[in-house]
Amino acid sequence: MALGKDAFRRDDALLYLVGAAAVTTLVSIRVFEILMGVALVMLMVTGRRWRLPPVWLPLSLFLLGTLVSLFASGHIREGLPQVRKFYVYLMLFLVTSAVRTVREIRGVAIGWVMAGTLSSAWALKQFWAKYRAAEQAHQNFYTSYVDSRITGFMGHWMTLSAELMLVLLAIAAAVFFAQDRRGVAWLAAAAIPVTAALGLTWTRSMWLGALCGGVYLIWFWKKWALAAVPVAIAALLIANPFDLRERAVSAVSPHEGQTDSNSHRAELRRIGWEMIKAHPWLGVGPEQVSRQYRDYIRPDMPRPRASEYYGHLENDYVQYAAERGVPTMLALLWTIGWALLDFARALRRLPWDAEERWVLHAATAAIVSVLISGFFSWNLNNSEVLAMFLALLGCGYVAMWQARARLEQPAGAGTAAPFARQFAR
Repeated sequence: MALGKDAFRRDDALLYLVGAAAVTTLVSIRVFEILMGVALVMLMVTGRRWRLPPVWLPLSLFLLGTLVSLFASGHIREGLPQVRKFYVYLMLFLVTSAVRTVREIRGVAIGWVMAGTLSSAWALKQFWAKYRAAEQAHQNFYTSYVDSRITGFMGHWMTLSAELMLVLLAIAAAVFFAQDRRGVAWLAAAAIPVTAALGLTWTRSMWLGALCGGVYLIWFWKKWALAAVPVAIAALLIANPFDLRERAVSAVSPHEGQTDSNSHRAELRRIGWEMIKAHPWLGVGPEQVSRQYRDYIRPDMPRPRASEYYGHLENDYVQYAAERGVPTMLALLWTIGWALLDFARALRRLPWDAEERWVLHAATAAIVSVLISGFFSWNLNNSEVLAMFLALLGCGYVAMWQARARLEQPAGAGTAAPFARQFAR
C-alpha cells in the first residue's frame, strides 16, 4: 500500500511540474525551461513509461533534417541555437506522458487562462501608459506606438499576441463545448481582457489566426452565430478605438510615413524563393538566412533598407524551406497535418456530449490559427509559442486516448458499448 501511495505521489508531482511548465510559457521562458528540465529528470528517474503520440515519426524527421542541414551548411556553430531548441520539442512528449485525463487538462487550461489574464492586465496597463505618454508629448499615437507596443510578461508583442491567440481559442473551446459547466462564466469573463490585449498588440497576423480559429469553433458550435462575426468586426472598425481601423487598413495600404510591410514581406518571400531554388534539398542552413540574404537579392529586387528587418523571412513555410530544405519543411507540415487529421477523426466519432470534445476542438483551433498566422510570421521559432502549441497538441492526444480507452470497458458498462461502436467506425 505504501508503495502504491509513493507511486501516486510521484505521478502527481510529475503532473504538477509539467502543468506548471506549460503554464509558465506565458510568464517566463527561464522558469519554463527549469520546470521542464526538472519534470524531464523526474520522468526518467521514476521510470514512468513514455507515451509517444503518432506524430513522433514526422517530428523526428524534421529534427533529423535540421541536423543534416546544419552539418551540410558548414556553419555548425552559428546554427547551434536551433539545435538547442530541440529541448522545447520535448514538451509534446512530457504532456502526453504526464497528463492522463481531461480533468487534468482542465487544470492546465485554467492555469493558462489565469496567466493569460494577468499578462493581459499588465499589457493593458502598459498600453494606457504609452497612450498617455504620446498624448502628453503631443505625438501622433500611431507612429509612436507601432514600434513600441505592449508585451505583457513577454519580451516582444509578437510573442504576447501569439500566446493570447492560443489562450483565447482555448477559452472559446471550453465555453462552447465543455460539458462540465463549472467556472464557464469566469472563463467567459477572462476572455474580455485577453481579447482587448490581443487587439491592442496590433499584430495583424495573430488577429487573422484568431479569427480563423474562432470561425472554426463557432461553425461547430452554432453555425448561425457566424452571422455576428462580420457585424462585430464592422462595429469595431466604425468605433475605431485607439486607431484599430488604421492598423487593420495598413494590411492593404501602409500608414502615412511607414514603409509598406506587405511589399517587404513579398520581398522576403522572393529572397526565400531564391534560396530554395539554389538549395532545395538542404537549404542554406539553420540561422543562415540573416547572414546570407544579400547573396540572393537579384538585380530587379529592392536594395536592403536599414529601416527593414531581414533576420528571418516572416513566413514559417518559406523560412523552413529556405533554411533547412523543402523535405524538412514538409516533415514539419506532415507532423501538424497528421495531428489535425487525428483530431478531426476523433471528433467525428465522438458523441456530441463527450467531455473530450472541447479539448480536441481547442487543439484543432490552435492548429488552424498557427497555420494561418504562419503565412505572415515565423511564429514557430518562438520558444514560448512553440512550447504552448506543442502542449496543446499533447492535450489533444491525451483527450483522444481517453476517448479510445472507453473501448476497453466491458460491453455492459453503462454507455460504453454504443460509444465503442461509434468510435470504432
